[in-house]
Amino acid sequence: MNTTRDHEEVRHYYGEVLQSTSDLKTGACCPSESMPPSLRSLLADIHPEINQRFYGCGSPLPPVVRGKTVLDLGCGTGRDVYLLSRLVGECGHVIGIDMTPEQLAVASRHQAWQAERYGHKKSNVRLVEGRIEDLAACGIADASVDVVISNCVLNLSPDKERVFAEIFRVLKPGGELYFSDVFADRRIPPTLRSDPVLLGECLSGALYIEDFRRMLGGIGCADVRCVSQAPIPLIDADIIASIGMVNFRSMTMRAFKLDLEDRCEDYGQIATYRGDIAGQPHAFVLDDHHRFESGKAMLVCGNTFDMLAATRFAKHFDLQGDRRVHYGLFGCAPTDPATSASAVPAAAASCC
Repeated sequence: MNTTRDHEEVRHYYGEVLQSTSDLKTGACCPSESMPPSLRSLLADIHPEINQRFYGCGSPLPPVVRGKTVLDLGCGTGRDVYLLSRLVGECGHVIGIDMTPEQLAVASRHQAWQAERYGHKKSNVRLVEGRIEDLAACGIADASVDVVISNCVLNLSPDKERVFAEIFRVLKPGGELYFSDVFADRRIPPTLRSDPVLLGECLSGALYIEDFRRMLGGIGCADVRCVSQAPIPLIDADIIASIGMVNFRSMTMRAFKLDLEDRCEDYGQIATYRGDIAGQPHAFVLDDHHRFESGKAMLVCGNTFDMLAATRFAKHFDLQGDRRVHYGLFGCAPTDPATSASAVPAAAASCC
C-alpha cells in the first residue's frame, strides 16, 4: 500500500481538479435538500464560495453539541465546520483538519466573515493542515473531543484502521463518532483501488460494510449504528463501465466510545424521550430502527440504554433499570445494511 501516492492523488484531485460540485462524476455529494430542514435553513449564512465547493455525501451534524468540542476530519472548505461553529455556540469549539491547502485556504479566508455573521466576538474555529491518520501530529490530545464528524472523507484514507484508532483515542469517554461516507456491498477489486478518478470520486476507497463492522470491532467498538442511507447513482458512463458491478450507498453512521456488548442483551431497561432536544420536539432518532417518540416509554437493550445514559443525551431521557437481572438476548435483529432505511417499519421498536 503506497499511502504517500494515495495522499498525493487525493490532494491533487480535490485541490486542482475539482473546482465546484459540477465537476463531480457521481451523485455521491448530496444536495442541500437531503439535510433536515432545521439545518438547511442555516446554509443561507454560509459564505457562497464555501457552499459551492462542498463535496460531502451526507449531513453528519448531530444534535446536542452546544458548548462541545467537535472535530471535523477532512473539513475541506469548511461548510460543516461553520455549520457546527453556529451549533456549538461561542462557548464551544470546532477543529477542522484537512490535508489539501487549496481547500483550507477557502475556509481560512472566510473565517472572520463567518464569525461576524454569527455575532461571535471571535472565531471558535481552528483550522489545521494535516493528515487524519495522525491526529497527534495535528495537536489533538487523548480524550479531548466530544464529537468527531466526517463527511465523505474516511473512504479516501489509505490507512482506515489507523484513522478509526485515532478517532477513538481522541474521543472522551461517552464521546461520539458521527459520520457520513460511501460504503460498498462487496470488496472493491484490487485493480480498481488505485484509479485516481475512482479514488477521488469516493468509490474505489469505499469500505465493504461488513469489513467496516469488523474493523471497528477490532479496535473495541462492538456496536456501530446506521442512522440513514441512500443509494449513490454513478452517472458517468466510463465509471459505470469500470465499477458498475458494485452497489454504493451513502450511509450516516454513529458509534460511541463506550464499553458495549457485541450482541443486544435484554436487562428489562426502559427509555423515555422528554422531547426537549432543539428542533426535535416530537421524536428523537438514534438510528434507523430507534425512533423515540416524546413521552412514550420504550423497552431497549443494554447497549442502547448506555448510548443514552452514558452520553450527552442522558439529560434528555428518563431512564429506568440497571443490569442486575439478565433476560437473555433482546428480541430483534440488526438492520440489513443493503436494505434502505425507508424499508424499516415505523413500528419497529427497540434495539438492533
